[in-house]
Amino acid sequence: MARQMKAERDKRANILEAEGFRAAEILKAEGEKQAAILESEGRKEAAYRDAEARERQAEAEGKATKMVSDAISSGNVQAINYFVAQKYIDALGDIASARNSKVLLMPLEASSVIGAVGGIAEIAKEAFGASDKSTSPASSRVPDSDS
Repeated sequence: MARQMKAERDKRANILEAEGFRAAEILKAEGEKQAAILESEGRKEAAYRDAEARERQAEAEGKATKMVSDAISSGNVQAINYFVAQKYIDALGDIASARNSKVLLMPLEASSVIGAVGGIAEIAKEAFGASDKSTSPASSRVPDSDS
């Protein structure tokens, strides 16, 4: 009788242990499933935000290009100088910041970079000097083409 009771207790213990392992495996699988879902949603949200950022950047670039185009069509040659100089400086910066470049040797004329920067300065002087010619020290040094 004692052996039968012991066998019955062992049987119940084995059943409870098996049910515990089963429940643990189910919970583990559900946790992994939820983690995969959350990771996927995170990647989806990140991709959406990246796309939105690229879209906004493209809109801004389009507006800037339109403004330069309008300035050029109205006869302002400095606008094209600004646009080209900006792209030139950006390209040089991208080349110089490449991860695989240790030394950058380029056969370019240093005066062209200085000229591009000078062109940007002239545009800034013209833009800011035109609105307030009497108080700006920069506008007093820039010759006015109207006079």
